[in-house]
Amino acid sequence: MRPDLERLGRFDEHRVRQRLRDSFSSRYTSVIVADDAFAGCVTVRPAEDGRWLEHFYLAPGVQGRGLGSAVLRTLLERTDADGVPVRLNVLQGSAARRLYERHGFTMEAQDPIDVYMVRRPGAGTDAFGT
Repeated sequence: MRPDLERLGRFDEHRVRQRLRDSFSSRYTSVIVADDAFAGCVTVRPAEDGRWLEHFYLAPGVQGRGLGSAVLRTLLERTDADGVPVRLNVLQGSAARRLYERHGFTMEAQDPIDVYMVRRPGAGTDAFGT
């Protein structure tokens, strides 16, 4: 995420760490393991109108191998079963936006820094191969 924040002129180490501290919830966070090693984490936090997907981080060495799609597919199968939408925000120009769009997320709003996206239950099922 740092390269995207630097590209936008928004990287501030203190602010990034504080944002994570302020919003991190171990209760809703899962650790991602690949090849018996830590590969990342993701948070799916309940909200009044569905779920928020937050802090979806993969180590650079495991990116581009389909792990993000596999994790996202599993999470979305669960939220689809609950019949709730999922929201997230992604930095403007981030490559991660294409991953989310492949899985049925669409833009709901945007500002100069973030794109706010939503995925309704069952949207983008083609990304699941069904």
